[in-house]
Amino acid sequence: MKKKLLLLAAFTVLLALTCIGCKKESDTLTKVTLNEVAHSIFYAPQYVAIQEGYFAEEGIELELVTGFGADKTMTAVVSGDADIGFMGSESTIYAYNEGASDYVVNFAQLTQRAGNFLVARQDMPDFTWSDLKGKNVLGGRKGGMPEMVFEYILKQNGLNPATDLNIDQSIDFGSTAAAFSGGQGDFTVEFEPGATSLEKEGSGHVVASLGTDSGYVPYTAYSAKGSFIKKNPEIIQGFTDALQKGMDYVNCHTPEEIAKIIEPQFKETDLATITTIVKRYHEQETWKDNMVFEENSFNLLQDILDNAGELSQRAPYDKLVNTSFAQKAAK
Repeated sequence: MKKKLLLLAAFTVLLALTCIGCKKESDTLTKVTLNEVAHSIFYAPQYVAIQEGYFAEEGIELELVTGFGADKTMTAVVSGDADIGFMGSESTIYAYNEGASDYVVNFAQLTQRAGNFLVARQDMPDFTWSDLKGKNVLGGRKGGMPEMVFEYILKQNGLNPATDLNIDQSIDFGSTAAAFSGGQGDFTVEFEPGATSLEKEGSGHVVASLGTDSGYVPYTAYSAKGSFIKKNPEIIQGFTDALQKGMDYVNCHTPEEIAKIIEPQFKETDLATITTIVKRYHEQETWKDNMVFEENSFNLLQDILDNAGELSQRAPYDKLVNTSFAQKAAK
């Protein structure tokens, strides 16, 4: 009896010692809050990284918050409500030019093309941008990347956005598809799933890709306050490494495989629609091979801002872009 008690006591001690060395995975992770400008299939590599557990592999417990607008995402980063922001880099330029002392720095670029499409009421297989002359188009917010890229394309094709067509900028982001379906406008500029939804319901037809016709544009990037990056380089590196794994996945898998992985992120959208959208983005080379934000891309972005009359002065690349984390992740 005494021997059994001794064995039981020894087992209990061993079990206690074992449990001390077995902390739950959640206890070992560092919580990082990411505020994304929108929740969109356009950002598929990010959702692959989430669903495949790449952030957890890098010691990060990711809290994802949708800002519904670059201005709101930037506010969250500046206020400290978010550690990292995901938005158009024009916001970091605006903030810097306004005199921010602890300015927000871009450290990884995700998309290299615009993610929106021009939708017409009828199918137009021979569409040219000159077809917009004299037409009413539902556009985007003034100063935002969707609208600026749209106007950039118009000017590249010899159209004056102010006089050659009427661009309605009064409709809230996310509501233009419903407005178009309800009869407003001859054309609308739509992100997904708006463009595909209009096609599926028979209310419109995609006639052009702004991503294809604008060329390679640094559309969205990850950024954080300079002070946060300086204080937490290991978090920024782990975060970037996780995203690079997501980027690698989408660049070597089929749209069908990608769609199946990210399906849980878009419960309101059926798998067939997700696959159609992923294929559309995949075919136009939306996602970079690596996440390095190149200087020529930053200069092109400022050219677009300047072209739209939104740039008070050009911002320095070496202050607003840190490529060290993306370069290391790409190796």
